[in-house]
Amino acid sequence: MTRRRAGRAALVAVLLAAGGLLVTSALRDTLTYYRTPAEVLAGPSTGERIRLGGDVVPGSLRHDGDVVVFRLAEGGREITVQQRGVPPETFREGEGAVVEGTLATDGVFHSDHVVVRHGNEYRPSTAPPGPVDAR
Repeated sequence: MTRRRAGRAALVAVLLAAGGLLVTSALRDTLTYYRTPAEVLAGPSTGERIRLGGDVVPGSLRHDGDVVVFRLAEGGREITVQQRGVPPETFREGEGAVVEGTLATDGVFHSDHVVVRHGNEYRPSTAPPGPVDAR
């Protein structure tokens, strides 16, 4: 009986190890690391999928057909970003944004996803309250 029990334990251990390897290899392609412009420009991250965060530089936003070009800055360093598609409605110059994509060899960040950063403080509307419909 002990030999049979040891065989089952070994089989369970092998199956758990194989399952763990499958999960880690599947997750490896879904991980994207957050970096600032200074970190991206300091290290070789060309072709690696990353999240780049910073503030949209005022005066840098322009639309070229279906491509939006702007610069993200943080810590005194800037990176030019090309975003294909329409960014969110709350996307503005001077506001924080996080883009996801890859850095090309020419130093331009090619983004396929934009998220607008915002503060964690809620402020209610300053508009005067309108009449209430009491039907």
